[in-house]
Amino acid sequence: MVGMTSTTPTSSAATAAPAVLRHAPGRGTLTGVGLVLAGSVSVQFGSAFAASLFPRAGALGTVALRVTFAAVLLLAVARPRLRGHSRADWAVAGGFGLALGGMNILFYQAIDRIPLGAAVTVEVLGPLLLSVVVARRAASLVWAGLALTGVFLLGRGDFGRLGVAGVAFALGAGAMWAAYIVLNARAGARFPRLDGLAIAMTVAALVSLPLGVGASGGRLLEPGVLGLGLVIAVMSSGVPYTLELLALRRLPAAAFAVLTSLAPALAALAGYLVLGQGLSLPQCAAIAMVVMASVGAVRTGRC
Repeated sequence: MVGMTSTTPTSSAATAAPAVLRHAPGRGTLTGVGLVLAGSVSVQFGSAFAASLFPRAGALGTVALRVTFAAVLLLAVARPRLRGHSRADWAVAGGFGLALGGMNILFYQAIDRIPLGAAVTVEVLGPLLLSVVVARRAASLVWAGLALTGVFLLGRGDFGRLGVAGVAFALGAGAMWAAYIVLNARAGARFPRLDGLAIAMTVAALVSLPLGVGASGGRLLEPGVLGLGLVIAVMSSGVPYTLELLALRRLPAAAFAVLTSLAPALAALAGYLVLGQGLSLPQCAAIAMVVMASVGAVRTGRC
């Protein structure tokens, strides 16, 4: 997740857009592919480790730690300039932060209830449907239909087996992810470098920290919990942002987006290896269908 993240094809590209340079062919392209995949793996395994912290800190407490540490790291690196911005600039940054915080809170609630791979697969419907709307092409409807079929198959026609609440939270996270993409692009146009993202992450921390403290209290100050929270923030935010910035100097944005469409598959792998969350063959096929739909939607939008 996004995290954050993160991190969606379109949103990540928008975040790092000012740093995009003419990509180098050959070995540079292969290096870019490796950087994107490494960043995606870091995000999904960061989410898996976050889920493992839930028994000690709770979902809301884990979100609070992850987002707060990420905000501190971004503020230290970006050192955003706070003067000289209009009310409209601050409104965009505030909305960006609310979308970022909401996305993380809802996603962590989802993976507290359903497997990580399933949660990411459902969540990715948000940016995928956004890309379909933006593309305005008939072919995009085919990819949307394939994605919806995959999600239906994932629940085997009965989302009660996954957990209705978990699916609902994942859908909400997907909606926030779509809002995050739009506001990320607008913030990137109004703020230099990573300033907009740093401010937005601070807003997200101000939203999530009171919820985390209210839910988990003093458990958040335990050394082991703080340490793992810092690791999760680095894996879900610090490492991916850095690798994506480097990758976008070597890859065109379209190739970057296609590679990061692998998120549901990588999430399923992380859930299996870290959390022991197995998926049936039909559910694996469903995830593959959503990945194919994401790739197809990205390529259609670039035509």
